[in-house]
Amino acid sequence: RDLETYMQHIVPDGDPMFLHQDEGPDDMSAHIRTVLTNPDLVVPVSNGKCALGIWQGIYLWEHRTHRQQRRVIVTVQGE
Repeated sequence: RDLETYMQHIVPDGDPMFLHQDEGPDDMSAHIRTVLTNPDLVVPVSNGKCALGIWQGIYLWEHRTHRQQRRVIVTVQGE
């Protein structure tokens, strides 16, 4: 909740400074939030498991307020 609250504060939906609102008031704000949150991730795998630290996690965050159909693509590289 805190991350969403912060993003709404710094990049509010429907802000009149955004000209690009073709798909609604959350259109441009969602684009900006995507740039700020990085849409891709590289995760090391060790012994068949994600090698994350104790406080690390993977979050999937939809920046649009209306339901969107998305696909997650996973590419595994290595030996």
